[in-house]
Amino acid sequence: MKKIILISCLILSMGAFAQTGASFKELKHSFGSIKQNVPATYVFTFTNTSAKPLVIETATAQCGCTTPVYTKEAIPKGTSSTIKVTYNAASPGAFTKTVTVKFANVDAPTILTIEGTVDPAEKAKSK
Repeated sequence: MKKIILISCLILSMGAFAQTGASFKELKHSFGSIKQNVPATYVFTFTNTSAKPLVIETATAQCGCTTPVYTKEAIPKGTSSTIKVTYNAASPGAFTKTVTVKFANVDAPTILTIEGTVDPAEKAKSK
């Protein structure tokens, strides 16, 4: 019984340290199959669950093929905001890309992930 209580306390304390003040509806999105040279966009939605306004310091894409767009304004407590992520889909094949979101006064960043498969232009035309 003591082991169960100890393990529960450890899990709860790890969750407390991982808090960002932002509660995302999802951290990963799969586009499935998309057409080559047709940009694909997904909007990640989150809510400020902290007691203070939340500011996104940066949202940095893994590579130049992915573009995040986000508000530079403070997000009041209890309100929602978005981070729009667009993948340019220039290269055929499977992809997995990340966007690292850094909130002000929060040590651990939040990682958003998009994935999918870009069908070559010739294959896309025949569908």
